[in-house]
Amino acid sequence: MGVSNGDEYVAVGESPSPERRNHARKVSVLPLVFLIFYEVSGGPFGVEDTVKAAGPLLSLVGFLVFPLIWSVPEALITAEMGTMFPENSGYVVWVSSALGDYWGFQQGWMKWLSGVIDNALYPVLFLDYLKSGIPALGNGVPRVVATWGLTFVLTYLNYRGLTIVGWVAVFLGIFSLLPFVFMGLLAIPDLKPSRWYAANVDDIDWNLYLNTLFWNLNYWDSISTLAGEVENPKKTLPKALFYALILVVLGYFLPLLVGTGAVPLNRELWTDGYFSDIAMIVGGVWLRWWLQAAAAMSNMGMFVAEMSSDSFQLLGMAERAMLPEFFNKRSRYGTPLIGILFSASGVILLSWLSFQEIVAAENFLYCFGMILEFIAFVVLRIKQPNAPRPYKIPGGTAGMIIMCIPPTILICVVLAFSSFKVMVISLIATAIGLVLQPCLKFLEKKRWMKFSVSSELPDLDNEDNIQPLVH
Repeated sequence: MGVSNGDEYVAVGESPSPERRNHARKVSVLPLVFLIFYEVSGGPFGVEDTVKAAGPLLSLVGFLVFPLIWSVPEALITAEMGTMFPENSGYVVWVSSALGDYWGFQQGWMKWLSGVIDNALYPVLFLDYLKSGIPALGNGVPRVVATWGLTFVLTYLNYRGLTIVGWVAVFLGIFSLLPFVFMGLLAIPDLKPSRWYAANVDDIDWNLYLNTLFWNLNYWDSISTLAGEVENPKKTLPKALFYALILVVLGYFLPLLVGTGAVPLNRELWTDGYFSDIAMIVGGVWLRWWLQAAAAMSNMGMFVAEMSSDSFQLLGMAERAMLPEFFNKRSRYGTPLIGILFSASGVILLSWLSFQEIVAAENFLYCFGMILEFIAFVVLRIKQPNAPRPYKIPGGTAGMIIMCIPPTILICVVLAFSSFKVMVISLIATAIGLVLQPCLKFLEKKRWMKFSVSSELPDLDNEDNIQPLVH
């Protein structure tokens, strides 16, 4: 960590402003790996519902096959587009460049909203892991107070700076994964491979199964909204995505292998928080408490990583004049002050929902955003084939279209299995975005709010100006 003298994202012929240099404390590879890890995963906490929904066999297969269908393409697209446009609006500027500002705003609205919904999960998971040891946190006033208190503390951590968040993520990541290493070693004598093959195709909750898999393996693109804060993004971002992909897959598969093989199967017990019960069976009270503490730390890591992406996305959209200029305000620590406050407010408003409802609603909105992302990726390959791409996925346009087909089919399947309630709520939220953008344009036209494009950003209408890394 530290101030980088490396490549900066500026328009051709321009120099970085002194103000930009002052807060450019860039994120290096190791913290970025763990920020991605927490954007996507944070460890196996929350994967238990896949066993409840479909049994051990399909859970294990899912966490091996699903990354190939979804995570790898999404990570590759993020590496290419993130190095092409290393600025804090991330996937918003991808869509704006390909499809125009209106659809770029819709992308930003849906992705920000899904990110806030996703962040509302982590206080819920945090308390679900602690309630077995502290029953008072299961419901009622103590749970509400704990949720709000946790949100306040973690929001303050985000306010203090991305440098702190990055290194905290490294510490929390190591601490959160270590108890599973010990649990695996202690469980070796009790492992029964026959338990891994248990499956009942007539008793599968496909909605819960697919939503849980999807939630646990998406959000690779979220790191793109921090690309403007990354040290030498053309090298750092692809490398960090590769290491994080390996860490995420192993962090899910190995604990599931141990958990399903070490204890007799009772699918009804497999719900969020069940890994702490397995730790009690395998290692005793000390391991249970360690794993519960690790779960708490993991959810803290996921919260601060997600809020960083959400808040910097709003700042990036303000730099592109998609949001009022006051969203561009940074704190004295270089963090997006207004973006953090908006994101924290959304988390508090949504914290009353259940785990399953939050996952389903977040996935629905996220799917819409990913469809726009895939379209933008292919369109830019066609419209701007010669634009500089510091990292480029091998293969022509036809190959990129083929790569996007399996995850698009998966998106359609996830949407098809959504409940009517989730579908209605998500479509209403989407409709708000369709109306919100023209309303903001009206306010800009009337000069009731100030909008401005940062002078440090290139003109998206001119392909020659898409120079993400000018020495």
